Amino acid sequence: MTEDTTPGTTTVSPDVLVAIARLEALKVPGVYDLAPVPGGVNRLFRKGANEGVQIEIADGVVDADLYVVLESSVNLRRVSREIQKAVARAISEMVGMTVGRINVHIEDIHYPQG
Repeated sequence: MTEDTTPGTTTVSPDVLVAIARLEALKVPGVYDLAPVPGGVNRLFRKGANEGVQIEIADGVVDADLYVVLESSVNLRRVSREIQKAVARAISEMVGMTVGRINVHIEDIHYPQG
């Protein structure tokens, strides 16, 4: 066996893509939390709808919708773009899949008590 051949295949569960997208989004400064996906059921599979991430895979291309709650003191557009970049980079680098659209839906703004 040469270095160019592999003994089998690797598959990545959509649950893994949901986890990657969720964790990367939460790392972005200004993200308070993720909100449940409206409608409550992921189009591709049920897992992930309550985690604020909806993943769709078509022809090897990953599209993601993230439903976020942002801090009140941030620039919404800038944070949204940072989420898009972070999630796209992580999916591409960690899984090696092609990333299509990363849509960010701002569902709420968190205002601290006090």
